Amino acid sequence: MTPLCCGLLSQFTHHHLTAFVLTFFSYVLLHASRKTFSNVKVSILAQWTPAPQNRSGPALSPGQTWNENQLFADETEATLFLGALDTVFLFSYAVGLYISGVIGDRLNLRYVLSFGLCGSAVTEFLFGTLTEWLHFYNVYFYCALWVLNGLLQSAVWPCVVAVMGNWFGKSGRGFVFGLWSACASVGNILGAFLASSVLCYGYEYAFLVTSSVQFAGGVIVFFGLLTSPKEIGLSQADAGPADRDAESHRPLIGDAGEVHDGIGCSIQQADEQGSPAAIGFFQAFCLPGVLLYSLAYACLKLVNYSFFFWLPFYLSNNFGWEEAESDRLSIWYDVGGIVGGTVQGLISDFMGKRAPVLAVSLLLAMGSLVGYSRSPNDQVVNAVILAVTGFFIGGPSNMISSAISADLGRQEALRGSQEALATVTGIVDGTGSMGAAAGQYLVSLIESRLGWMCVFYFFIVMTFGSVLFISPLIVSEVRSMIRERRLRSHQL
Repeated sequence: MTPLCCGLLSQFTHHHLTAFVLTFFSYVLLHASRKTFSNVKVSILAQWTPAPQNRSGPALSPGQTWNENQLFADETEATLFLGALDTVFLFSYAVGLYISGVIGDRLNLRYVLSFGLCGSAVTEFLFGTLTEWLHFYNVYFYCALWVLNGLLQSAVWPCVVAVMGNWFGKSGRGFVFGLWSACASVGNILGAFLASSVLCYGYEYAFLVTSSVQFAGGVIVFFGLLTSPKEIGLSQADAGPADRDAESHRPLIGDAGEVHDGIGCSIQQADEQGSPAAIGFFQAFCLPGVLLYSLAYACLKLVNYSFFFWLPFYLSNNFGWEEAESDRLSIWYDVGGIVGGTVQGLISDFMGKRAPVLAVSLLLAMGSLVGYSRSPNDQVVNAVILAVTGFFIGGPSNMISSAISADLGRQEALRGSQEALATVTGIVDGTGSMGAAAGQYLVSLIESRLGWMCVFYFFIVMTFGSVLFISPLIVSEVRSMIRERRLRSHQL
């Protein structure tokens, strides 16, 4: 471990560790339960369509299909509905993020976080377990539950990022948040493991296990999480490492705060005599860098979540591998994302800039997508290329959703207002989820009409779109680096 990392970690207290662990595992459990749906799509597809012996016979009428407790007459219709469910979930999740971020800055973060975890766990139990036990299959009921699930899950991410931002300062944030943002990938791995372990008993048990564990996690968070140093009588400065090198860790704002989105807005100032005021939603949107990173994340999250929702399904259908086998192999994408987020976060700390690191990774991601689209029917080769793809896609996605969101929510343009972290995080992640929501139905549509190769071409275009959106920030930060080097050379 580098001296920088050792120096940072030595200054953290057990309160930092508790906040890190509880917020980390909150999102681990949420993603584990969310991953269950993508891991059991093949089993759900078999349950919602006629049995194989019926598929070779004459087509069933809608009445016959309903009497057989089947929702769809063939796999194509069922696949499109699965894509529609992903889209419904992500749209409601995106809308919820815009709302929950504002709520999180105004209410106790612990209450909002616990409510989201426990409420989502109950909804997933109803969706995947109770309906199967009762043999109750209804398209509208499934859609309603998935809308509710998206709204409840949206309460989690802005809250956990805000809690982490309260406890950890800007110095070393790239490394700390890069390590912490592995929570989504760890959750995917845990969810894939739990689902594959009980899938032989029926997909309803996969939902049962993950939703039960998530509910228990929500209860633990409610009784054990400290959301801010203020809750134990510490100031922000007393709680952790001081930002002694703050000037070298300004990845979003130039020397004179000159990174612009093309929007000129005044930022709400906090009352210096009292507690910091919560910034307004539209004022948060006007903060430098928020709009550009939000649009870039919309393209990137579309690609990242397409792997999340469709990778096991793709491996089963394209290579003919068993569903449980595909679930386990999909873990390698998340392993790459964990390493990518940590390494790229550490590099961005050393550079004092985020955007150039993202740009290089995303350009390499386009090449890895081309390579993975041509992966042979060999599990070892597929796993290696998949891990590389996860490194270059999952890594930047983790950085934008965590470290960069925290940077944006605590930048100098706020002029003292500290209550913008959850709001800004909700905006960035909400816009990203809007893009991801539109993408999931497009993936199922493109795959059914044109095949998986065209899906990968679509991913490449979206990844390039992410680079285009942050290009003004890249130019600004590269110029800033050149000026800093020239200044240092003149001083020497």
